[in-house]
Amino acid sequence: MKHITFIIFFSIFLTIYLSVNFYIFIRGWQAIPRISLLRAAYLIAFTTISLSYIFGRTLERFTICTTSDICIWVGSFWLSMMLYLFLAVVFLDILRLANHLLNIFPASVTSHYERAKLITLTAVIAVVSVTVLLGHINTLYPRMKTLDVAISKNAGSLPSLSIVLVTDIHLGTIISNARLNRMVERINRIKPDIVLLGGDIVDEDLGPVIERNLGETLKAIRSKYGTYAVTGNHEYIGGVEAAHKYLHEHNIRLLRDTAVKVDHFYLVGREDRSIRRFLGRERKPLDAIMETVDKKHPVILMDHQPFGLQDAIENGVDLQLSGHTHHGQLWPFNYITGLIYEISWGYKKRGHTHFYVSCGYGTWGPPVRTNTRPEIVHIRLRFSGTATERR
Repeated sequence: MKHITFIIFFSIFLTIYLSVNFYIFIRGWQAIPRISLLRAAYLIAFTTISLSYIFGRTLERFTICTTSDICIWVGSFWLSMMLYLFLAVVFLDILRLANHLLNIFPASVTSHYERAKLITLTAVIAVVSVTVLLGHINTLYPRMKTLDVAISKNAGSLPSLSIVLVTDIHLGTIISNARLNRMVERINRIKPDIVLLGGDIVDEDLGPVIERNLGETLKAIRSKYGTYAVTGNHEYIGGVEAAHKYLHEHNIRLLRDTAVKVDHFYLVGREDRSIRRFLGRERKPLDAIMETVDKKHPVILMDHQPFGLQDAIENGVDLQLSGHTHHGQLWPFNYITGLIYEISWGYKKRGHTHFYVSCGYGTWGPPVRTNTRPEIVHIRLRFSGTATERR
């Protein structure tokens, strides 16, 4: 099942990827004068860069080396450039169509059309490059976000609970020790009671995580009750059992359709929805997971993908924490995630249930964010009062 799913996904991805790249390539090729050495350089550069991600990811499955790392880094940046070049080319084609119908271009353009095309190509590449560079710089400076939540339930002698939530780290070639070390240091400065990792801890392949010994850095996380996590779709893409074993060996307790009592509150972790796609199984219904939960005490639920919020409300969950969406990561994908999810990013309360969906700490694909900053979320949970959010 896993291999069939991967083949289908890869075939769709490859078809779209090559089609978009061909469209961008042809428009760039047409903008370069026919008799120009630039065409040869453009052909070589475009082919090399556009295929580097696929080559690097394929090579990584056989050996992790400097070549695979360079190809993945170059290809990852290209993914974001590809998006904005595609949008630019579509916009320019719309302008060309409008000019064909209405003659909107000024004479200074139409009388020197070949030169205008080359200038436009240069300007587009420059603007897209700056956008991607600024988006990458943005990923290097995650913010600490504080959320105050009040729950009117008895938690024994606990008046409050300090929680750190981190989702979508995507450990691997792109998110490696330097970024992970900074994350762990910031978590430990808070001195939280508990640390929750909301899925997609590792990226698609566990190999780079093992190669770079990132688990030892994860072990440095300190809290009163320890570190708990749930699976995300990327744990399934890379092999969920191997990821589970590795994380368990490095002091991360995965809750897979499980409820545990921690002091005088309950922590519930759901299996990611990807279990059906990769293993052909259904995850447990939430009411079945919570059969042993005493709902007189606070109930915190982790579910990687924020679908079916009503399920948490009907089962008496007090706080649900999710990730997965990245809030689109790259503009304008945030508009798409806003349509798909009731909460694409941020806090919401429905009934007596509080929800928070994090935009995540790491990145998938391009190491670029153009509509959000990565975040670590500090949740100060009190057992009375109301919820407030500080951005």
